[in-house]
Amino acid sequence: MSIFAAILLLSLGVFALPRTDKVDEKAEAILKKAVQYLGGDKYLKATTQIGRGKYSVIRDGAVVSFQSFIDVIAFPDKERTEFKTSGIKTVQVNTGANGWTFDGNNQIIKDQGETQIAGFKQGIRTSLDNLLRGGWRNEATLVYVGQRPSTLGKRNDVVKLTYNDGFAVEFEFADDGTPAKAIYKRQNADNEAITEEDHYAQFVDIDGIKTPYITDRVSNGKPSSRINYDSVEFNRAVPDSIFAKPANARDLKKDLKL
Repeated sequence: MSIFAAILLLSLGVFALPRTDKVDEKAEAILKKAVQYLGGDKYLKATTQIGRGKYSVIRDGAVVSFQSFIDVIAFPDKERTEFKTSGIKTVQVNTGANGWTFDGNNQIIKDQGETQIAGFKQGIRTSLDNLLRGGWRNEATLVYVGQRPSTLGKRNDVVKLTYNDGFAVEFEFADDGTPAKAIYKRQNADNEAITEEDHYAQFVDIDGIKTPYITDRVSNGKPSSRINYDSVEFNRAVPDSIFAKPANARDLKKDLKL
């Protein structure tokens, strides 16, 4: 799971396709290699992830705005993301099929609507963690696509995850199992098809678990945003109370303490 689910709350157009339950051994082997690269059982058994860093919006090759953030995940489907710009805080919290937001500009707390909830769920479906931790099983079919040119004469292995409703995501991996990117399509507000790519870079080993400190979003071939972590922690205790909707905005003025 990544914080793009908290940034882009968008629903996607999908088409029904037939599925098969046949296991693609080549695709499964690629996932296994990627899991080993990221830490094996340590990666799979991680229960929480706390990340801090900056989120930048990019237009025409230049950063036009950025926000600091703290992102708290309790696997598999609880997430709280706080953004801060010029001292103004925005909070988004999701717990499965429910969620709420806090608008710091207007000091308003409200439940998320159907589009926001759908955006969070879609963010999970396109995430690397969901693929490698198997959250898609019994909901999608995995197949090996082949190889695709990468950099410096190298090629990436490509697997495709197709959900029961037809929504599909392709993931690319280097020869050593390093995750390279995720590719999928969405429809914007004008009903135009947009190809999104999430590029993973700068993998850092944290107590035996590797995680990408940089994720670049590329939309229709052009850089559109970057997530850049300053720190990531795994398996810290995360109280359920941080995911509960507070009674009033005053409770959200203080910085999140963990």
